[in-house]
Formats: sequence, structure tokens, C-alpha cells
Amino acid sequence: MAAKLLKGAEVAKEIRAALKEEVDELKAKHNVIPGLVTILVGEDPASESYVRAKQKTAHELGFHSIQDNQPADLDEEALLALIDKYNKDPEIHGILVQLPLPKHIDDQKVLLSIDPDKDVDGFHPTNVGKLLIGNPYYSPCTPFGIQELLARSGAPVEGAEVVVVGRSNIVGKPIAAMLMQKGPAANATVTVVHTRTKDVAFHTKRADILVVAAGVPEYIKGDMIKPGAVIIDVGVNEVGRTEEGKRILKGDVAFDEALEVASAITPVPGGVGPMTITMLMKNTVHACKVHNKIK
Repeated sequence: MAAKLLKGAEVAKEIRAALKEEVDELKAKHNVIPGLVTILVGEDPASESYVRAKQKTAHELGFHSIQDNQPADLDEEALLALIDKYNKDPEIHGILVQLPLPKHIDDQKVLLSIDPDKDVDGFHPTNVGKLLIGNPYYSPCTPFGIQELLARSGAPVEGAEVVVVGRSNIVGKPIAAMLMQKGPAANATVTVVHTRTKDVAFHTKRADILVVAAGVPEYIKGDMIKPGAVIIDVGVNEVGRTEEGKRILKGDVAFDEALEVASAITPVPGGVGPMTITMLMKNTVHACKVHNKIK
């Protein structure tokens, strides 16, 4: 029996519908509009695509939304000054600087310059620390989306053996921290494997829930999966183009093989990606309410 598809696109649509109602209520009752600025430095095609998708969703939800495009040769000091301007802008509740940045700009310095209260990406060390001690202010958007997807799918997370493949600051580390906390869709026993793990398959074959963020196309094969496991495939890898020029995307899991072994799996595309953008919007609405002292 083939695995059930965990369609993040459908779950994201439900969450966005609820967010739209919240935004409408904020406008009607409090005369407040959630404000989000996305800052893009340079013309990286993938980054431009991500930013367009974020802005499109923000506009659909009725946000006060600004797309601030800057040239690739923008110097670090000018970028920090731009962020400072938005830190002080009362109409902006969320600031997102699209990564990666050009090599002459220090990513960490930029992330540190964002007001933690407006860090809707959840990457500022203050917010990472709050997440780790189980008192999150903003959860990083992709892990937040993964946890929400698991919760709404009915996957039994509590007490589950979870294996996370990858240890990035964006996905691997925060999702491990979130799933081991006390709370709903958590209380799991979490193992993290990475490029220095001696036998990755030994661990993945024990996983009731397998979260894969390795950045390698089809890294996890069918024989590395425990029968009946729930698989969250975070990878989006371009492996070629069709004759019409359309991108061919593959996840970090060999999908056809996994389909015959797992009980549930996220497709690529249409799985985790739509959840990431939706949780960014959720964080921004939360920020708006906090800034305006609205419960």
C-alpha cells in the first residue's frame, strides 16, 4: 500500500484562510495592519523566486507589504542602516533579509542587527535561545511548518523515535530542539545525523519520523527507511530542465522507493515549501499583535 501524501500546500491553504480572518479583524477592530518587509540584495534567481512567493502571499492576506530590492554591490554599512530604518518603523512588524547575501556582507552581522521582536524568520540568537529553553517567541519558519504539518496529519510525535538528517541552523538544529520539547506535537526522542555520522542508515532505519534536510537529491533510499515511517522531505533540488525550460525538482528522499515503504511522506514540490511561507505570515501576524498589545 502506497504511503499517504502529506500535502503541505493544502494545509497551508487552511492556515492562510484563518490568518486572513485574523488580519481582517485586526483592521476592523483595531485599525492595525500587519507589516512585513523583505529585503533582497542582488539578483540571485532562486532568492528572487522565494521573495516573490512571500510577497504574493503577504498581499493576498492583506498585509502592509514592502519588497526592498537592493543592488548586489550594496555595502554592508548601507544594509545595516536600511535594517535600522525598518527597526524603527512602527508600521513594520516583521523584517526578513533574504539569504544568501553577497560575499562581502557578513550574514551574522546582518541577522544580529534585526530587532529580535521583528525577527519573523526566527534566526536571531535571542530567539534561538528562547526556542532552545522551550519558550519560543518566533519559531524558524520551516521547522515551525514541519511541526504544524505533523500535528495536523495526526502523526504520533510524542514518544516517537525521530531522526533528523542534517544539522543546519535553518532546519536541522531547530526542528530537533522543537520536537524534543515538552508540548503538543513534541516530546519525541530525537537523533541528529550529519556528514560525519559513520552509519546514517543505522539511524534512519530506526526512525518512526524521518526529517530529511541534507541538501542532496535522493540521498535517502528506500532501504534506509523503517516500514511505516512518516517522512518529511525538506529538500528541493533542481536536477535539470524540461524541453520547455521548466525546472525538474527532486527531494532529498528517493520518492518512488519511499512511497512503497513509508506510511506517509511529503511530496516535492508541494510539501514543506508552502508551509514555510505560511508560517512566516503567521509569525508576522503574531508580531503585529504583540507590538500593538493585542491578545
